Formats: sequence, structure tokens, C-alpha cells
Amino acid sequence: MKIFIQILVFLTAFSLMEFMAWFTHKYVMHGFLWSLHKDHHHKDHDSWWERNDFFFIFYAVISMSCIFFHNPQSFWVGIPIGLGILAYGIAYFVVHDIFIHQRFKLLRNANNWYAKGVRRAHKMHHKNIGKEKGECFGMLIVPFKYFKRRTA
Repeated sequence: MKIFIQILVFLTAFSLMEFMAWFTHKYVMHGFLWSLHKDHHHKDHDSWWERNDFFFIFYAVISMSCIFFHNPQSFWVGIPIGLGILAYGIAYFVVHDIFIHQRFKLLRNANNWYAKGVRRAHKMHHKNIGKEKGECFGMLIVPFKYFKRRTA
């Protein structure tokens, strides 16, 4: 029974991270920490590293802290929460940095309905390069309209 609860906590942490990514992206990255996120929208640098990558480090520290401070008696959910955040971070990195932005030249030929929808949604997000008036702040879950087949 305990393993079932741990799996449930892991899946819940993973799922809540999509909301956290959306919330952080909309209200923090496009809000008071735009100075860190701006270089992701404005490629005014030649570096592979972006200031925007500090957000990834922030969530990695939270994940590692949950795992490190895990205690079977008082904080038994630390490992499943930390691993859920880690798994979301890996999924986000693969979808956002590798698949969409091609920071590594992998997954170039992914062309299924999900890949097309996520790519369209992110393209619409980057269409507006400013801090305000953005749309589609999620990553793994995006509005259904981006999955609809386009007609010529």
C-alpha cells in the first residue's frame, strides 16, 4: 500500500509541476523576473547559456532538497515529491530545450499530433517578444486549439 501512495505522490508532484511551470512562466518570468527570462525571447547573445536557465536550477534545487531532507518518519514524501519534480524537469528539458528550441540537435523529425500542437503553442508564445500580452504559458499541456488540424 505504501508504494501505491508513493507513486500517487510522485504523479501528483509531476502533474502539479505543469501548473507551477505555467504560473511561474506567466507571473514570474513575464513579471518581476523578466530580466532573467528576456534573453529567451530576445536572442541578443551568442552564448548557449541563457539567464533564463536559472529557473531550471531553482527547481532542481527544490527537487534535490526534497530528496536530501527525506526522512522515513517525518518527511517520507520527500523522495516521491523530489523525483516527481525531477521527472517533470527532464520532460520539460526534452520538450522545450531539445525538441522545440533544438539546443541539442535531437528529435528534429518528431511530427505526431502532440508534437505539432506543442510546437504551435510555443511558437505563438514566442510570437510576442515582449513582457506583456503573451499567450500559452504551459509546456506539456497546451490549449486544444493548437492540436486542431490546420486547413490551407
